[in-house]
Amino acid sequence: MRIPGTATGVVIGVVAVVCAVVLAGSGQPSTAAAPTVSGAALTVDVELDAMRVRPDVVEVPQGTRLVLRVTNREAMPHDLQLDSGERTPRLRRGQTALLEVGPVHRDREAWCAVAGHRAAGMTMSIRVQGAHRHAAPDAADGDRIAEPAALDLAADPSPGWVARDAALPAAPDVAVHRVELRAVDREVEVAPGRREQRWTFAGSVPAPTLRGRVGDRFEITLINDTEMGHGIDFHAGALAPDGPMRTIDPGERLVYRFTADRAGAWLYHCSTMPMTQHIANGMYGAVIIDPPGLPEVDREYALVSAELYLGEPGGQDQFDKIRTGQPDGWMFNGMAAQYDHAPLRAHTGERVRIWVVNAGPGSSTAFHVVGGQFDTVYREGAWTLRPDASSGGAQVLDLAPAQGGFVELVFPEAGHYPFVDHDMRHAESGAHGVIAVTDRP
Repeated sequence: MRIPGTATGVVIGVVAVVCAVVLAGSGQPSTAAAPTVSGAALTVDVELDAMRVRPDVVEVPQGTRLVLRVTNREAMPHDLQLDSGERTPRLRRGQTALLEVGPVHRDREAWCAVAGHRAAGMTMSIRVQGAHRHAAPDAADGDRIAEPAALDLAADPSPGWVARDAALPAAPDVAVHRVELRAVDREVEVAPGRREQRWTFAGSVPAPTLRGRVGDRFEITLINDTEMGHGIDFHAGALAPDGPMRTIDPGERLVYRFTADRAGAWLYHCSTMPMTQHIANGMYGAVIIDPPGLPEVDREYALVSAELYLGEPGGQDQFDKIRTGQPDGWMFNGMAAQYDHAPLRAHTGERVRIWVVNAGPGSSTAFHVVGGQFDTVYREGAWTLRPDASSGGAQVLDLAPAQGGFVELVFPEAGHYPFVDHDMRHAESGAHGVIAVTDRP
């Protein structure tokens, strides 16, 4: 976008003393410090919408004194920060603030400083018209961190590490499930000996697995104890997303209510854009709604498969890997290879049910137990195989991102039965574990 001195649609004014920060539409006066402006200034309207800054390029004559009038057009909070550090307040939908750039003698950059938004593309360039410029570094180079070292899946877990308990308790005998989930940033073990910061629900990756029956009512209270916006989306409920799936600011809370009208293994996840980053950084979980008449079994386990992206949450390096679908690894229940170090347990002759939900955000999974055969398969709300219906068997539960189901099997003899994502690239990069089977006592 070229902005000549008398461009149509651009407001040019003389601001004599103070260019105050305006919070239009908020109904509240601003308490932000007002930048001092003197002399003639070129004021350019900038909109924050659909995870973009519009215009994303502004060209002005050298020496132009520039002011950006920044308005947020979407429900998600945004701001705009200059490469020199000055920034607007965090703006809600419809709010406007003035950002003083000052005289423009060189190319400048600006971006949304909300975690992950710059990496997702909310950037803006301010360019001097006619200036000879060499190839510029990536606008987000300031966010870059050293590339993490490759995973060592055979390493020992950190001292004091405890594996995620994959055992799935029976559905509680209640008609209304009241659950509190706090969004918190937490350091977690993502691979043996590798701990990294993650965005979480309730401090764990994945978030707690919820279980109920068809017809049960769920009342989920989401409390945001982080410094950025988050929301939540439960696939187990059917309702208009406008209110319950909205992004809430730090310190806010909302109550998400839904009725489980249909059985299945459902995903829930953060609803805040960019969802790829929020899901990839740990904000996901499973809701199990039992099919009517579900038989009891000897053991039940729940596994949530997901991609593993190392690095600073919301950083440019991590975002580039997410965008291009190049995970550092794959995992079950939030940690690569954790059930190699803490195998699941079963006895010969026991009927074992394993629920699997695929959180993605981008990879499919092909769940397989080496040395085992499934005589029961329930996938995406439908029974596809039952032991009393045929003599057939199954070898894989295949799930696209956000899909879920379960399989059942009986182990014929004692031994160690690996379970894997049979996309072997995933298995060899962390999506594997072991079921240690011993003779029934």
